[in-house]
Amino acid sequence: MTHLKATKFDALEIGMTASLTRLCREDDLYIFAQSSGNLNPLHLPREDGDGDGVVEAVAPELWLGALISGVLGTLLPGPGTVCRRQSFEFLGAALAGDTLTVSVTVVAKEAGRVVRLDTLVTRADGQRIVQGQAEVIAPEKDRDITIDALPGLTVQRHRHFDLLLEQAEPLPPIPAAVVAPEGPNALGGALLAADHTLITPILVGCRSKILAAAEQIGRNIEGLEIIEADTHVAAARLAVELVRAGRAKALMKGRIHTDVLLEAVMARATGLRTGRRISHVFVMDVPGMAHLLLISDAAINIAPDLATKVDITQNAIDLAHALGLAEPKVGILSAVETVTPKIPSTIDAAVLSKMAERGQITGGLVDGPLAMDNAIDLGAAQTKGIKGLVAGRAEILIVPNMEAGNMLAKELSFVAHAGAAGVALGALCPIILTSRADDDKARLVSCAVAALYHARGRVVT
Repeated sequence: MTHLKATKFDALEIGMTASLTRLCREDDLYIFAQSSGNLNPLHLPREDGDGDGVVEAVAPELWLGALISGVLGTLLPGPGTVCRRQSFEFLGAALAGDTLTVSVTVVAKEAGRVVRLDTLVTRADGQRIVQGQAEVIAPEKDRDITIDALPGLTVQRHRHFDLLLEQAEPLPPIPAAVVAPEGPNALGGALLAADHTLITPILVGCRSKILAAAEQIGRNIEGLEIIEADTHVAAARLAVELVRAGRAKALMKGRIHTDVLLEAVMARATGLRTGRRISHVFVMDVPGMAHLLLISDAAINIAPDLATKVDITQNAIDLAHALGLAEPKVGILSAVETVTPKIPSTIDAAVLSKMAERGQITGGLVDGPLAMDNAIDLGAAQTKGIKGLVAGRAEILIVPNMEAGNMLAKELSFVAHAGAAGVALGALCPIILTSRADDDKARLVSCAVAALYHARGRVVT
């Protein structure tokens, strides 16, 4: 709740002043663009509005004017104020990241409760950005008003994914065997990653279908290597051979069923097995969350036993290290946060926590069982009296089975508008597992995750 106080016309005096300080955020610029329809790229973060090669992110002039209206309507004269006219002189630019001070000063009182005020917006360095004057009708009576909390706003953008791309693009591209890129989405995702210097694709599949897909999306792939394979089974085997021969450092799923690809990967004599179980990790950028959220395993291990969960947890921790989390906080999920023999996943969670304490799982802080609410929300954890460094702060969520993980990841994607990238780990190389439902950003970030893991990750043997 917000408490506001109006100053009636009779109580206003010449020289009275009020001010507020406001940080100009990138999200403010996106919200103003959406609400006003002003899509001038000069005012959009990460856009080069004038073609000079520099991102401007200039605050729109009337967004600054709206800040002045905010002072008039909430501080001086306050609630009940009606604006008749405002004038602005724009003296400089405010950029995303600037701290602004907005002030108004009463300079005249006239008949009909009309008040004139000088208005000013300055940057933290004292530079005047806007000056002008406002003419308003002041409230007739003093009022104390309490406003209910406004509905929250979440800007649906994926800043954590943007950071991953910034970290990955300067790295040398990794050679990646793209298995059956025989459709527009499958081929387009690989070429997009190549455009961003994340991978150097080696295309393995039916040449005629690959060329047809390239023609369909209007791309010339003359300089790329294509290795002919008549079937998807053959394509998967050839791609695995490229990794074993050292020619490829990653696999990327194209228009091939995941189980067909993984069958070649997990073949005992000819595959890419290591001493660890292969598991999938979703890397999710959830709007409103202050950090990436990793979820495992939601795609490969259907009903993992305890030994498999150990590898699932270690794989996820290793990936978190590659993504810049020095000591990731790992929440082992169940339906409840207490160990209950009737719910086997709570027992597994408790054992995994103890194994981490004794060094059998390394590199992260592991705690469980935790329910979803008290794993990611500190208030929920405190309400239930759950203490520790993980509760309410989890950066990795280990789910009890594939069904739970798949539902959780899809709910975050389609209800919370999270971005989802994914890789499989535990093999001799990272495996980029994309879905036909993935957009270009998801495919691109999946490749960035694989590139970062290859560059920074711990080698699994």
